[in-house]
Amino acid sequence: MNYWLCKQEPSTYNIEQLEKEKITTWDGVHNNLAVKHIAAMKKGDQAFFYHSGDQKQIVGIMKISSNPYSNPKEKNSRFVVVDVKFQKRLTRPVTLSEIKSNKKFKDWELLRISRLSVMPVTSQIWKEIVEISQT
Repeated sequence: MNYWLCKQEPSTYNIEQLEKEKITTWDGVHNNLAVKHIAAMKKGDQAFFYHSGDQKQIVGIMKISSNPYSNPKEKNSRFVVVDVKFQKRLTRPVTLSEIKSNKKFKDWELLRISRLSVMPVTSQIWKEIVEISQT
């Protein structure tokens, strides 16, 4: 299983909506590297739900519930999507400022390529974020 982080502006779509709907299609990604990351996702992987914009915090966990497929809303088949299923909210959100202040995260794409909307998460980073959220 692989781990990911998916960003979304909460005014567009947020963890509360996903929790209510239970499942949604993660779409609207056009950045080449982010599209490459979505194409690498597999059914059963897990992803952090990150509220971008003013909040800048990891708020929950989603399960990738489909393999990547062409976005039916796009004319270009290179734009792929996955379906995601609500798993849980974190016990408490983990903020970007907390992540920036922790040296364990210094090489993570979240800090190095801050505008990237979909990125991999190592198992070590995953465990650390989950642990921080429980304190």
